Amino acid sequence: MSENRLAQVGIIVENKAAVETLNSLLSEFGEYIIGRMGLPLAARGINVISVVMDAPADRINALTGKLGNLDGVSAKTLFARTDK
Repeated sequence: MSENRLAQVGIIVENKAAVETLNSLLSEFGEYIIGRMGLPLAARGINVISVVMDAPADRINALTGKLGNLDGVSAKTLFARTDK
């Protein structure tokens, strides 16, 4: 088993129809999620979500990839440095 990494996944949702699938994916990876914050920008029709994870890198990357494959959803990951 690989070592856990701390990461922040930034998600921008521009397609409301993707929200149900997005929430299902976050639930699927819920054991690794240690925090989540959502900011609805109703005037622009966009939602910004920040998810903090403590998980093996392959699981973090799997979630980010699945999110990025959703129509109207962008996702990027920032990993904490491990050389401390």
